[in-house]
Amino acid sequence: MIRQLYRVLGPEGSRPLNRLIALQAGAAILQGIAFALLVPLLKALLGTDPGSVWPWLAAFTGCVVAHAVLQGAAIGGGFSVGSRLSRVLHRRMADQALRLPLGWFTAGRTAEFSRLAGQSVIQVMSTPAHLLRPFISSVLTPVTLVAATFFFDVRTALVLLVCTPVLFAVQQMSTAVMRRLDLARDAAIGESADRVLEYTRNQPVLRAFGRTAEGYGALDDALVTEARADRRLIARGLPGLVSFTFATRLVFALLLALGVSWQLDGSLTVPALLALLVLLVRLIDSVSSAAEAGAGMRIARNTLERLGAVLDEPPFPQPAEPQTPSDASVEFTGVTFRYDEAEANGRMVLDDVSFRLPERSMTALVGPSGAGKTTVASLIARFRDTTEGTVRIGGVDVRDIAADDLAAHVSLVFQDVYLFDGTIEENVKLAAPDADPAELAEAAALSGLDRVIEELPDGWDTKVGEGGARLSGGQRQRVSIARALLKDAPILILDEATAALDQENEALFAEAVRTLADRKTLLVIAHRLSTVIHADQILVLENGAITERGLHTDLVTAGGTYATFWQRRARASGWRLEAARS
Repeated sequence: MIRQLYRVLGPEGSRPLNRLIALQAGAAILQGIAFALLVPLLKALLGTDPGSVWPWLAAFTGCVVAHAVLQGAAIGGGFSVGSRLSRVLHRRMADQALRLPLGWFTAGRTAEFSRLAGQSVIQVMSTPAHLLRPFISSVLTPVTLVAATFFFDVRTALVLLVCTPVLFAVQQMSTAVMRRLDLARDAAIGESADRVLEYTRNQPVLRAFGRTAEGYGALDDALVTEARADRRLIARGLPGLVSFTFATRLVFALLLALGVSWQLDGSLTVPALLALLVLLVRLIDSVSSAAEAGAGMRIARNTLERLGAVLDEPPFPQPAEPQTPSDASVEFTGVTFRYDEAEANGRMVLDDVSFRLPERSMTALVGPSGAGKTTVASLIARFRDTTEGTVRIGGVDVRDIAADDLAAHVSLVFQDVYLFDGTIEENVKLAAPDADPAELAEAAALSGLDRVIEELPDGWDTKVGEGGARLSGGQRQRVSIARALLKDAPILILDEATAALDQENEALFAEAVRTLADRKTLLVIAHRLSTVIHADQILVLENGAITERGLHTDLVTAGGTYATFWQRRARASGWRLEAARS
């Protein structure tokens, strides 16, 4: 467990941990020496010359005082080091989150990352104070006592040496069984947590269809599985724990019997026997506490291994010699892409896709759901890397552009909007913290956010709530668009950016988009074709391949997929609601 702890903490967190372990080890060894000094002290006190007890009593008192000083420092240090380790771990996890590719953050991994950053870090934080000190004491104190026994009775020491491997084997067997059960239980708990989170997030859907907690099968199954894992842990783990305790008691009984026999044959005096029995009681007590400390350490080890697995995830590769794009054009050349899950099914998300987005132009990308449109946007921003082929910006492979430089070139607006808990102004200025009021006003005007600001009593100072919960979907979308426009990147990608806007605001934004095309490279992904009819080129993506490309009028005339989409849109635009006739 200690090895895993060093692994997740790295060099920064290891230095204070080294000092703490040194303090705890010193206290444990002094405790063992103090217990060992009880043997000559009791022999002198119970022997024929009680006056010879004073040197041993002085030595015993000195060890006790020194142990108390080190133990006090170790206890206080455990809490302070635990707090520091928490900060180090949170910083390391935050740094790792920045290095990982965005494609790594699936829903399941995001939930696991959240649990690790919360509950798991708290467990690691408590390790130095509540687990490490008892564990070190339960190991070093018995070792010290066994070594001291050689000075008092070699026969007892040899018996202890023979019994030690047996106790160790029993402990390892118990640990192995409990470890497997702990891992299974942790997996069941994680699945239950995911299902509870899913259940709470999807209350509107579940209530709309009359599904209660008892009728939600996924949650029911997860809770039943967790209960079974708990029962297995108790039923199968208890014999292992009891076996170690039983083995330690057998060792003590054996030594007691041998000690009595040695006293009866005259090779061991009564005072020496009593002193050794006191020492053995302390030894067995320390060994027994090792089993209790081991259970907590085993659980901590499982947690540390999960933390280590995340921290060891390979970061997104960065170029050794970054290059700078010459302009804001975008070019796909023979791009093929598939997710890991899709690879197992043999289905490509993108298959040999090639196109070019000229600088200062507007390109529309349309197609049915699941065609791979959002994947195209992700590849331009290098949220993921291509499986085959190349994506270039300004003639430079995106893999050869430094992360900061690439982020400065590309701005995105997705359909799913997340706003941070703060004001509207704070959320918009997230893209450019130093933006002046004029730049802020221009971004608001182009996105239609200025109308929202006028309607809200607190204007720019309106609190949006966690995730933007206090704003409507359309209002959140306009905040997101304004944020992207304020960034003023030369390449702007709008992925279903108008999905939450009403028809009036969509028309206003479509006009703003045409204005932006004169100074930016625009990629507009939309199902609402009214947003893209004025594009300089329209690309139709179906089943991961470009099947049509051209201007709106040409594609409508061609009678292909785009023409079908347009005809459906034209028919739908004629729908209207009428009052019922009496």
